[in-house]
Amino acid sequence: MSGIGVEADAQAARSRALAVLRVRGRALAVALLPAGTEVILLTGASTGRLVGPGWDAARWVVGVLAVLVLLAAAGIAVVVARARPAMSPTVPVPEGSAPDLYGMVRDLADRLDVPAPSAIALTPDCDSWLEDRAHSAHGPPPRPAPDEIAGPGRRRTPVAPVLVIGSPFLWWMRVGELRAVLAPVIAGTGPSAHPDIAAARRFVRGLDAAVAVASTGGRRPLTRGVCAALGWVARLLLRGCREHATQMERGVAAAAAERAQAVDYGLRIVAQEQVGLAYAGWDRLLTRVALPAWRMGRWPSRLDAGVVAALTELSRRDRLAEGFASRLGERPACDLLEEPGAVDEAASLLAARLFHGGPAESGPDWAPVDWQAYPEEVVDRTWRAEAARLHRVLDTLGVRPSPDPRTPDPGGPTLARVLDHLTATAEDEGWGEMDADAGTGAGEAGPAGSPAATGVVACGASGAGGNGAGADVSAVATGAPGSASRPDQVAPGAQGTVAAGASGTGTDGAGPEATGAPAPSASASGTDGAGTGPTDAPAAGPAASGAAGTAPGATGAPTPSPSASGTGPSDSQADDADGPAPTDVPAGPSTDAPAGPSTDLPAADSAPAAREPGPQLPFGEEEDPTTERSAALAAGLSAELAREEAAGVDASAAGRRSPVSAQWDEFACGLPLFPLQPQRTARELLADHVTAMVCCAAVDTAGAVPALDWLDGPSLLLGGERAADLAPKVLTLIEEGDPGPLRDWLAASGIRPEKPVRLV
Repeated sequence: MSGIGVEADAQAARSRALAVLRVRGRALAVALLPAGTEVILLTGASTGRLVGPGWDAARWVVGVLAVLVLLAAAGIAVVVARARPAMSPTVPVPEGSAPDLYGMVRDLADRLDVPAPSAIALTPDCDSWLEDRAHSAHGPPPRPAPDEIAGPGRRRTPVAPVLVIGSPFLWWMRVGELRAVLAPVIAGTGPSAHPDIAAARRFVRGLDAAVAVASTGGRRPLTRGVCAALGWVARLLLRGCREHATQMERGVAAAAAERAQAVDYGLRIVAQEQVGLAYAGWDRLLTRVALPAWRMGRWPSRLDAGVVAALTELSRRDRLAEGFASRLGERPACDLLEEPGAVDEAASLLAARLFHGGPAESGPDWAPVDWQAYPEEVVDRTWRAEAARLHRVLDTLGVRPSPDPRTPDPGGPTLARVLDHLTATAEDEGWGEMDADAGTGAGEAGPAGSPAATGVVACGASGAGGNGAGADVSAVATGAPGSASRPDQVAPGAQGTVAAGASGTGTDGAGPEATGAPAPSASASGTDGAGTGPTDAPAAGPAASGAAGTAPGATGAPTPSPSASGTGPSDSQADDADGPAPTDVPAGPSTDAPAGPSTDLPAADSAPAAREPGPQLPFGEEEDPTTERSAALAAGLSAELAREEAAGVDASAAGRRSPVSAQWDEFACGLPLFPLQPQRTARELLADHVTAMVCCAAVDTAGAVPALDWLDGPSLLLGGERAADLAPKVLTLIEEGDPGPLRDWLAASGIRPEKPVRLV
């Protein structure tokens, strides 16, 4: 019954392959049609049947058309035949470095009665497949074995595809499990050897490569026109054979699955469970353990060995995984390699390239790290780098170093400074005051609570990712009423006004920057919320709403302030000095405001003015529950991190390009090809930085040590035990402005927040 199913599926695949080839034949017939017509016209003239001025003109027109069509068809055929098909990035495994693995694969192919794969390669992913690399652009094919010559015409059969194996499988699976998992994959070489299926695959891959060639930019106008015609024809042919190619591949897969049932079928059921487990462990290892190291310019050189450690740790924690660790006593599949450590290192570097976009080679700023050095080289450096960034942003916002003169180092970076700044108070209007000689301008808060400043950068902090470019951290986000991004502090001496509204998206685009003039908001489309009228200096009207991504009080383009243009406020603005200003006329920043704090701040015992409801959020979305100070600090951190990442990208782009890097950039593909996680929101970024500051204080004042948790990544050990209850207390501080739970935890752990910490 199995043989009948294999033959039926293979026959279905061959019929679909013939359908693909018929599409190619029709295209060739269309290209030859004008030439055939011209032959008929010339034959008619030679026989004396098609004569006359009209037939002569037709022969000239059709002849010219035939020549043009033949030239175009020849050019397209050359591009389709010579264009390099896409090839998956892998780590090649020569036969000399893994003779046992090649022997197992060949033995399995003999049992399945199919051709053996021509080579073996590894990929840093939990998957396995066959990949045809017989194209001349991929290098010379391996020399065929004597049995590859068949028939009286000594016709060569197609070169067998390359077997690509997921590297985590080799370390986590046992030899028998790997054999069972690879059986259906290797069985696919049988249908692939059929000439019709091989020809259909070459045609489809050639069309796909031709589309990629036509899509390459940076060409001259005439060349762009030719490439556009080439791309149109290739896409038309792809649409014509898409369904047939899909059904052909399904038939090949079904035939391979049917054939593989005769080999290790019972063990394959058990091995499939290990496939899912390996995928879960690999994903957890990349996102929780490898990603922090990649961000610090380090790449773990033993990722595959880390999968075994992570899944072993899972077997100890999760009762559903009991029994998985007992498998470790059997022979692992990585023993089939001569040098598993070198292969693991190459696969780890490739994983960093694919999932993070790191350099293709090691260097001073991109060095490997062992698991033993991970806590010191990655965890501790990450905490201190984030703590240093947090204090730099606090300095930019004008936050005093320490409110307590009794501290050992009042000017040093302390956790108390962060706690005091993020603590919400009942009357929170003066937390951004600065000395008269600290800057060139002072912010003024209007009755509605919207601060004014000389040169303020308004960034939509709530939900804004920390991966943008061009944003200025020398200012504070100004939120709209009803939103979570309404800071009350301004940067002293800020010299530019940039309004960047963001909601749930990263600040990837380069933000506009100006000096003394407002820039339009990235999403200034709403008019909700209340602005403030000018008092002694005009207020900064445009405000970025982090909840809905709109700038309340703006109509799309902020107008220059009266003081900036040399004129005073209008009568209507003066009349509204004690109430909300019109929302359709935002006030720009003033460049002539006197230095020092304003004398028009509301009294400490005055009740805040009534706020209009903010914009409605889409159904299913919630407003970012952060305080005003948290939103302002998060916006500053997002902009600072954006500048650092942009500088890192520019530095790497300006570096020396090696042949390995050129191979990656051949098709101008953006890296990383497979991003692991979306960019962190501003609140997540702030939570990470505050947590890092707490961990630095714990290490420096309470004897805690950084550690590596295989399932959760960087962790803090207090008294030999993991501090797992820190995150909720940090979120309470950020979202509610309540430092009580965190201060109680610090006191119970013996951590002194008033003592300075060591930064990078």
